[in-house]
Amino acid sequence: MNTTDLLSIVIPVYDEQDNVILLTEAIESALKGYHYEIIFVDDFSMDNTRNVVKEMKNPKVVLIEIKKNYGQSSATMAGIDYAKGDYIITMDGDLQNDPTDIPKMLDLLKSGDWDLVTGIRKKRQDSLFKTFPSKIANFIIRRATKLKITDQGCALKVFTRETAKELNLYGEFHRFIAVLAFMNGARITEVDVKHHSRKFGVSKYGLGRTFKVLNDLFLLIFQRKYMQKPIYLFGNMGYFFFISGILINLYLLVVKLMGNDIGNRPLLILGVLFILVGIQLFTIGIVTDLLMRTYYESQNKKPYFIRKITSIEKK
Repeated sequence: MNTTDLLSIVIPVYDEQDNVILLTEAIESALKGYHYEIIFVDDFSMDNTRNVVKEMKNPKVVLIEIKKNYGQSSATMAGIDYAKGDYIITMDGDLQNDPTDIPKMLDLLKSGDWDLVTGIRKKRQDSLFKTFPSKIANFIIRRATKLKITDQGCALKVFTRETAKELNLYGEFHRFIAVLAFMNGARITEVDVKHHSRKFGVSKYGLGRTFKVLNDLFLLIFQRKYMQKPIYLFGNMGYFFFISGILINLYLLVVKLMGNDIGNRPLLILGVLFILVGIQLFTIGIVTDLLMRTYYESQNKKPYFIRKITSIEKK
């Protein structure tokens, strides 16, 4: 790895006032001899994180202040958009990722002709409450996307500049960065990395996050398979319900012609409902297809607003 290449280390932070100085020192120790910038993106912290970063007066540190709490995905995207590096690195701000893993990941990115190297937290220092849902999510993602990545949730990732800049993060898609890069054609590999227990601050993980992951996963699968052809999904479902409804009503017509009463049969209501649902789904497919065309043809709009960017002038 050419140490003259500029590295941009993007770190979204939210209420990490006790961690930012220690993390900066750890990065400086791990990347001696490298040319880098550290981009802290403050996602509207409620503690003293912003001031702690500013008071470091470190010429390698840039602080991006987000106007409100947009979430980790938008904060990460803001940092990537600002990043000037030839290689872009993302990591968490809670000291659980280890910066000493960055050099070997950079070397692998360069030597293996990869676009993205992501970490595997082999000895993950988290509670079962966090690791068990994560294992289930990783299994579902592998089966649904065919991307054989062991640990989708590891924040420590090293990208080529082009791969990172092509990402379009919004909502809670930071959990699926590798999948999004894969969908854009990136060549991805993974490597074991160290993982530490949280020393300061409080984990932002909650039970509600599990349901968010499932919702985002369903959305991601839709985008992967049907983003450019939504009519295939809704149309096929519409055909299924419409044809089922027609068959049910044809059966009831035969029953009626044989002299039997069908007016009070729930099956009649079901048959009519299936026909209406089928027509509705097919219509939704057409409307969604038009929306997708509008999406692709419209101007890009960032999912965040920046209040202020602070950096120390380099002399």
